[in-house]
Amino acid sequence: RLSPRRLKSGAAAVIFDKRLSPSLLGCLSAAINGAAIARGVSFLKDKLGGTVFAKGVNIVDDPLIRRGHGSRPFDGEGVGAAPLRVVEDGALTSWLLNSAQARQLGLETNGRATRGASGPPGSGATNLYLQPGAKSPDALMAEIGAGLLVTDMFGPQINQNTGDYSVGCSGFWFEAGARAYPVNEITIAGNLLDMFARLEPANDLEFTGAVNAPSVSLGAMMIAGD
Repeated sequence: RLSPRRLKSGAAAVIFDKRLSPSLLGCLSAAINGAAIARGVSFLKDKLGGTVFAKGVNIVDDPLIRRGHGSRPFDGEGVGAAPLRVVEDGALTSWLLNSAQARQLGLETNGRATRGASGPPGSGATNLYLQPGAKSPDALMAEIGAGLLVTDMFGPQINQNTGDYSVGCSGFWFEAGARAYPVNEITIAGNLLDMFARLEPANDLEFTGAVNAPSVSLGAMMIAGD
């Protein structure tokens, strides 16, 4: 990464390295949190049952993974834990709910209550992960040809009402499916709905925390540079 360059502003294909792609699941988790849905302050509030991701994309929240960072036998309200398919074949199938949020929305709790040292229960994911695809990260780059591989980011800005997304980042520009040169001091921007709809996972999933995802291709995004 010596002697990095700044890219010219414009649109280009973007791939998130597997160290960064879990941040997109963090955006999803916040958007499907029962509190946000009950208050109507989520860009996914009207998407339950609808297609949000590309066909073939599956996202699971599993509190029963052996030695998982978020594993637990029951939630913060004593409701028994069970795996939950949050996204199935691209369709959003569930919110993350505690009992109060479920009653407010006319639904049943799905055992996602969280509890701290004080205050009422909240809600959240346990072991959330994006199931891997069939292609390697190198195969995704080769298929795309030229674009930006993001390996570091800072200061993401997300509008939870609209899904507008921007983040400062650095990484590598790739051409002909191979890394060409390092880049830094750039910003990428898009909308999470568009990013989710174009998302294609690679096959390099590793479980290193409570939220895990393989490298992902996100299609074209706007890049602000020189």
